[in-house]
Amino acid sequence: MDKPAEVFDRDREWAALTRFAADSQPGATLGVVSGRRRQGKSFLLEALCEAAGGFYFCAQEGTSAESLAFLGAALGRYAGAPAPLRFDSWAGAIDALLALGHDKPTPVVLDEFPYLAHADRSLPSTIQAAYGPRRPERTGSRARLLLCGSAMSFMGRMLSGEAPLCGRAGLDMVVRPLDHQLAAEFWGLEADPRLALQVNAIVGGTPAYRREFVRHDAPAGPEDFDPWVVRAVLDPMSPLFREARYLLASEAGINDTALYHSVLAAVATGNSTRGGIAGYIGRKATDITHPLTVLEDIGLLSRESDAFRANRSSYRIAEPLITFYHAVMRPVWPELEHSRDLAQTWARARKRFNGNVLGPHFERLCREWTWHMAPPSLLGDHPSHVSAGTVPDPANQTSHQLDVVAFGLSDDGSSPLLAIGEAKWNDVMGLGHLERLRRIRVLLADQGRANAAQAKLACYSAAGFTGPLREIAAESDDVVLVDLQQLYRR
Repeated sequence: MDKPAEVFDRDREWAALTRFAADSQPGATLGVVSGRRRQGKSFLLEALCEAAGGFYFCAQEGTSAESLAFLGAALGRYAGAPAPLRFDSWAGAIDALLALGHDKPTPVVLDEFPYLAHADRSLPSTIQAAYGPRRPERTGSRARLLLCGSAMSFMGRMLSGEAPLCGRAGLDMVVRPLDHQLAAEFWGLEADPRLALQVNAIVGGTPAYRREFVRHDAPAGPEDFDPWVVRAVLDPMSPLFREARYLLASEAGINDTALYHSVLAAVATGNSTRGGIAGYIGRKATDITHPLTVLEDIGLLSRESDAFRANRSSYRIAEPLITFYHAVMRPVWPELEHSRDLAQTWARARKRFNGNVLGPHFERLCREWTWHMAPPSLLGDHPSHVSAGTVPDPANQTSHQLDVVAFGLSDDGSSPLLAIGEAKWNDVMGLGHLERLRRIRVLLADQGRANAAQAKLACYSAAGFTGPLREIAAESDDVVLVDLQQLYRR
């Protein structure tokens, strides 16, 4: 099946979906598609059903009886029946869905599946029973049933451990945001990496934010970035204005949203450790274990282990719009709602954007690029892991922060150090930055880190490099310079 022209990228996802949907083997199969809201899951699945003549049903919040009635009406229209089909139970409805694949492979999609499962908590067990290995309704069908949902905590548990559907699925797909290179192309900003990164630091790689939310409004150039922020993000009439709040409120099981917002605000303003977060919100570290776990489960927080201290972790917000909201918008929320001069409000908030949003976002993209996009020749090998790290300096009773630490993987299972690096968004990097990295490399070698003496020294800068630093990098094999053009080169 050819991917529809209106589906941007998603080549891997489309290939996996079409392989699953067109599988000619006998017997009904089951797949799970998940991902945060606005990533285009429904768009993909509707396109799949249109291309393959499948059945697509999007659930709504409601009682189980109402959902069965809606499903029966949709099935009746799909089958060309003179009247809606009636189901007294989900067992009969699932068998009717399996019957859609009686003569050929047919994709059958239940979108927003968590709504159905919350209304009838036995539904996953009902599907498990319907997929009994010897049931004729299953063995005689080639229906390719796809369960889709955005409630990440729920979807993440569907196939795990003792869950009823554990071991039943032939597809488990997570639709993720576009990476920064694809997002730049999607927004039409690939020719201006600096502008592309600034936009990415606000809206990330969520496709719906350009299509539905701002109706394809993108900055026309660097001079239009500030006006674009005002009209597309800070204007109370814009859908993006309250989106960060809705992302949290839409997750089931979160009752004390104030606590969760406070945790996210702590991380957005630079408090990345458990102790720092607890101190910011005035709670004990043990009191925030549950909200941290929930925010990880729903994909809004990610936890990264320190490169050199396995027992120390840092938390990062996984959705840029939430970082922007908590660092820039939330502190002046009443002013944004009532301001007659949003441009002036934004001008005052610009410093927080540069320091609390752009800088950390640039560092994160440098790590992701080094891990997943950089050519292996850059560091001499493909990294097996990249993270930030803290290097202790006992002699001087201090420690040194590294924005990028890349490890390789040897045949004996060890992890040699490939590179250490520093990332600067708004600073032109020079010899002082290089000398700092050299001192840290000596420390790591003295501490016995494998391959530390040969590790490359990487300087990442969005503002450029001094002439002397460029000269040294041109003559040295162990100095690597990475600018915005390289970060965005595909």
